[in-house]
Amino acid sequence: QPAGGPGAPPRQGNALPGVRHIVAVASGKGGVGKSTTACNLALALSAQGLKVGLLDADIYGPSVPKLLGLSGKPRVIEGKTLEPLQAYGLKAMSIGLLIEPESAMIWRGPMVQSAITQMLRDVAWGELDVLIVDMPPGTGDAQLTMAQATPLSGAVIVSTPQDLALIDARRGVTMFRKVSVPILGVIENMATFICPNCGAASAIFGHGGARHEAERLEVPFLGEIPLTMAIRETSDAGRPVVATDPDGPQAKIYREIAGKLWANLSGAPAGRAAPKIVIE
Repeated sequence: QPAGGPGAPPRQGNALPGVRHIVAVASGKGGVGKSTTACNLALALSAQGLKVGLLDADIYGPSVPKLLGLSGKPRVIEGKTLEPLQAYGLKAMSIGLLIEPESAMIWRGPMVQSAITQMLRDVAWGELDVLIVDMPPGTGDAQLTMAQATPLSGAVIVSTPQDLALIDARRGVTMFRKVSVPILGVIENMATFICPNCGAASAIFGHGGARHEAERLEVPFLGEIPLTMAIRETSDAGRPVVATDPDGPQAKIYREIAGKLWANLSGAPAGRAAPKIVIE
């Protein structure tokens, strides 16, 4: 068990009492599989014996309820605190649990910032080793709110291999660095397409782009996740592959990535002071 492993007391100075590490899973653009990665990464950390929460901060496109098969409204404790729902050993909260399934969030920036802050602070997260935050894509209000409102232990950047996604992944790395949030690693999602019939791998989006970019930016490369029918089908069914096929090859990949992430977290201080954001 690494130093600061499960059961160790929460680090001092954390903005959320009892939560030792808060990790943002982010992407520079949508459509790269960030939410699916965040969900399975949280489950893979939980499989290591850690207490894990998953916060869906993607206000405009909440995916966590669908990914975890969650429905129903969170219970309100003492009229002010929301109790997170639980699935597959995770504590989870999403704006998608508070609105009708097909409602559109037509909110301006300040309302989005307020919602994210409330889901961080007004939820009874309890004792957690890691709170994974599924961030909205891009580098806007929500990301700045997270960076300023809470001491993130670090960020994980998810990208696909092609140049269009990598350009925006670079922007994500730059933004987090500007607000003094450590980059815990880069993940290349949809690295190869695995044919469901013959098992052959095809690099339909290119291959190795995220690894090369991580090396160029001098940040850790956490691993590659293939584009497979198994991940898509289990995600759509609300039965994530790490939880429902723990011995399968896809779950093994997520667990290996989670192991690297936890190793990076175990060596990083929690309770980093939230930065003051200055527009130059």
